[in-house]
Amino acid sequence: MSAPVRVVLVDDHTLFRKGLAELLEHNGTIKVVGITGNGAEARQLLREHNPDVLVMDLHMPSQDGISLLGELKREGFNVPTLLLTVSNAEEDLANALRAGARGYLLKDMEPDEVVDAIHRAARGETVVASQMTAKLVNLLDQKHGTPGSLLSLLTQREREILGHLARGQSNKTIARALDISHDTVKLHVRHILSKLNLSSRVEAAVFAVENKLASRTPHGGAAPF
Repeated sequence: MSAPVRVVLVDDHTLFRKGLAELLEHNGTIKVVGITGNGAEARQLLREHNPDVLVMDLHMPSQDGISLLGELKREGFNVPTLLLTVSNAEEDLANALRAGARGYLLKDMEPDEVVDAIHRAARGETVVASQMTAKLVNLLDQKHGTPGSLLSLLTQREREILGHLARGQSNKTIARALDISHDTVKLHVRHILSKLNLSSRVEAAVFAVENKLASRTPHGGAAPF
């Protein structure tokens, strides 16, 4: 049996974070190693426990999750971070992804969906609540207009890797599937993002789905980006 995913929770609502911690640990595959409601304590918990995933609220009175995430990145904390929020605003989604969030989840999701998202983030995948997929597509449309013609910029191998990204696969998984090195996959992903003028794997995944390089996400849960 594999070791549980180690998680730190940051949310200013005491009752919510304690309840979420109990729900996650009840699953048996996740261990909550620290909970807090502010950024200063979050830093200390990250230093002490070096968790696999950080789950953080978006809007907190002392400091919003996006600005805190940006500070943590600049300070060298590279833990995969999921923003868990009540906000379904397109602007918040865009800002979260630009700040480097590994996922964007909504607080009305089912507990098992949050558990699944945490496991995917720990594996190097990126996840977005399926209710936010249309907003993510709209962001891409605003950025690119008609993206289909951009596919001609990609090599056949890059299109193939783009299809794997749309299925939520990590670089290591793609490398095994295509029998190429992990570094080669990383290089191809950088080229894909550059050629398509995209800023994240999430945007690349949505681009792939819109261009039928992968099947669309079923209703409910979190999109496997």
